[in-house]
Amino acid sequence: MKLAGEIGDCRSCPRLVSWREAVAVEKRASFRDDSYWGRGVAGFGDPLAQVLIVGLAPAAHGANRTGRVFTGDRSGDFLFASLYRCGYTNQPHCKSIDDGLKLTGAYVAAAVRCAPPANKPTPAERDACLPFLLRELALLREVSVIVVLGSFAYDALWAGLRMADVALPARRAKFAHLLEQPAGPFTIVGSFHPSQQNTFTGRLTEPMLDAVWNRARTLAGSVR
Repeated sequence: MKLAGEIGDCRSCPRLVSWREAVAVEKRASFRDDSYWGRGVAGFGDPLAQVLIVGLAPAAHGANRTGRVFTGDRSGDFLFASLYRCGYTNQPHCKSIDDGLKLTGAYVAAAVRCAPPANKPTPAERDACLPFLLRELALLREVSVIVVLGSFAYDALWAGLRMADVALPARRAKFAHLLEQPAGPFTIVGSFHPSQQNTFTGRLTEPMLDAVWNRARTLAGSVR
């Protein structure tokens, strides 16, 4: 896919490029025998998806290692186990890019495509990546619901839709779990990010995340 290649080869943000490549060389001890991806990470999933899922950025030793978003880390484990329970994937685990994982009705992407230091992209880095998200969204012609994982993804998506001249309301809802915000032809649904900080503390539980996908399916079906 041409777009995936452009994302992988992008070097627009020097700080992110330096970090992702340094991590790929230094590695984590538990992954010392792995070959790290160390490039930009494209989204993946069902090209006929009705639901687009937008995360923050690749994890340094997750997608920056495996080359597939939300793969190889505990956030991804929590996310895909939930998607499996709700019928969006064929398996609950996501260990490597060739583990056989397939999505049905959903597509997963990120606001920023390179692993950022301290997991904190700058506003400029976010804005540099937004055209990639918009191009993926343009290719996903069946999408009617966009699930944002965390407030960063919510802000990034809103900025991207404005950049794309989508007719947006003058005011938008404050980010919250299970928020629903109309945005032109889409409905944005909010979810707390499946980070360890949220899942280990109980801020985000399995039933809470499952409720997001069940609501997204209902909303997607209501516009058909």
